[in-house]
Amino acid sequence: MRKSIITMTFVLTACGVTAQDNKYGYPNTPVPFTAVKIAPATFWGDRIKAVRETTIPLAFGKCESEGRYANFVKAANPGDDYDVKTFMGFSFDDTDVYKTIEGASYLLQTYPDKRLEQYIDSVLDIVAAAQEPDGYLYTARTINPKKPHPWAGNKRWVAEENLSHELYNLGHMADAACAHYQATGSSKFLDIVKRYADCVIREVGPADGQAHVVPGHQIAEMALARMYVLTGNRSNLDEAKFFLDRRGRTKRKNAYSQSHKPVTEQDEAVGHAVRAGYMYAGMADVAALTGDSSYIKAIDRICENIIGKKYYITGGVGARHAGESFGANYELPNLTAYNETCAAISMVYLFHRMFLFRGESKYIDCLERTLYNGVISGMSVDGGRFFYPNPLASDGKYAFNADGNTTRQPWFGCACCPSNISRFIPSLPGYIYAVKGKNLYVNLFAANTATMSVGGGKVTLQQETQYPWNGDITIRVLKSKAKDFTIKVRIPGWVRGQVVPSDLYSYADDVKTAYTITVNGEEVKGRPTADGYVSLNRRWKHGDVVRVNFDMQPRVVKANAKVADDRGKIAIERGPLVYCAEQADNKGFDSHHVLLSRKPKFTVSDGHEIINTENGNRPFHVTKITIDNAQCASIGTDGTLTSKNVALTLIPYYAWNHRGAGRMDVWMAEDFNGLEE
Repeated sequence: MRKSIITMTFVLTACGVTAQDNKYGYPNTPVPFTAVKIAPATFWGDRIKAVRETTIPLAFGKCESEGRYANFVKAANPGDDYDVKTFMGFSFDDTDVYKTIEGASYLLQTYPDKRLEQYIDSVLDIVAAAQEPDGYLYTARTINPKKPHPWAGNKRWVAEENLSHELYNLGHMADAACAHYQATGSSKFLDIVKRYADCVIREVGPADGQAHVVPGHQIAEMALARMYVLTGNRSNLDEAKFFLDRRGRTKRKNAYSQSHKPVTEQDEAVGHAVRAGYMYAGMADVAALTGDSSYIKAIDRICENIIGKKYYITGGVGARHAGESFGANYELPNLTAYNETCAAISMVYLFHRMFLFRGESKYIDCLERTLYNGVISGMSVDGGRFFYPNPLASDGKYAFNADGNTTRQPWFGCACCPSNISRFIPSLPGYIYAVKGKNLYVNLFAANTATMSVGGGKVTLQQETQYPWNGDITIRVLKSKAKDFTIKVRIPGWVRGQVVPSDLYSYADDVKTAYTITVNGEEVKGRPTADGYVSLNRRWKHGDVVRVNFDMQPRVVKANAKVADDRGKIAIERGPLVYCAEQADNKGFDSHHVLLSRKPKFTVSDGHEIINTENGNRPFHVTKITIDNAQCASIGTDGTLTSKNVALTLIPYYAWNHRGAGRMDVWMAEDFNGLEE
């Protein structure tokens, strides 16, 4: 019984939901991350290793040094002498502890570690001691209700729709507790969060005497749905649906928190981008678990708006620093782009859920773009430094980071992004595969071994690949107890000639990319079906081998003419990776003044070394692209415009800023209108 419950919860961990019965649920079910083992010394193996060896220990260390644990200790021993504002930076500081435990719990599945388990257990002792007798757990108030954090309000819930984050804290606590239970089998954390959730359900709701509020910062909706799947407690799901149904109908109505109108009437992504992404994902979960189709219809409209008008080529969202928010349609500045790392993570959650509903590869195309560019750019390759915003251009001077810096930082006072990425990266294996009946979807390409149930039997597959550096993928059937099933291989949009599933970006070259698929050496004929997959159906057996080759060439991309900041400019990508020109690779000329040919000549080189001077001078390697026929414009002292031929080096966008502040551009001029001053 416990095994089946854990399996359902794993599904939700991987950003999907499976209902308690067969009446409702996502049509497609992701293979849980615990069933997928990423190979070491590979692209994603290295990133998980960095989180395990550097990011998680760093995050736990910051919880100690920055007083996060001390807040719980104070809450366990409250007193009138405490003035919370003097030592607590933000009312959501508790979530740094929860998110770090969540990430560490995911890692425990792949890397069992008794010392880590014991450390987490000791932290939970501190957390449990801070919980009030009725289950309320919010140190910003409990430490001293007479002088709580300024954002907390003068009593419970009164400031929830503004800045208290009481329900936001519940959301991250619930996610972490579910992950911890999955990893350890211990209900210690789960019991804590159940008591807080029960407190919320008693005190916040539609009845007389309850607080008629909804989360100011969404995430509790997703987390309560996850708790319902794990515990079977219907009141958790009902509370999540209340939060969504009541939104736009309480006292606070503004676009910043997506409360300007009821959620089912919304058709445009607006306001704080992280709040928005979490809410849209929560709507999908509740729709899947309740069958409320009005939610998914609204998300369809909103997704279309994002992908068609508010989506950066790097997969980031949130154009404006003001309000960390979406801009107007086609408002996509580069130098001043905000693109918070947390917002990119929220888009992965959303796109995955859209795939689980629709079964269409276009949503995985967007997920992949965001994953390889917008998400991992937020963490240095070694796992020790972080971006809060992720701009698409830099002059080496403009302070795009929240603390006024132009480089990745070892931590932030508002640490939501470092702790968020530390919980997200270890969950990556759960996005690779999905199952529906006799169909096994291969959505992402990463070296791994996975065991899953498909077509009524257990199947074990092994992927071998160096993706994203090349397009060769080998899928081996190591074991199959299924009578027959269909392996559905995603043919990425970048192979099919589609940058994104809208007209926001398009390829501006005449390159024709191709792909081949063989099964046991015999080529498979036919094109992908409307869902974007090639379906391989047979009675699979041990030793069967599928080989996939995607023609991975540099491509030239242009933006829709309505994107004012990209007019006269082009960008370069190869496979799922967006590339950029960084000053460290292009000394002797100003990359802001480079003019690219309309038919660039590319040279692709593996093994380009980047020395991480920002953190220990440790080298790492990427595949670089050189444009051999670029020109750099300059104006002489006499006002004469001159140009010289230059070879422009490009590196993957995620790898920039490891060598200090300097110029960087994703979008580069192809005519004089695109040149920077």
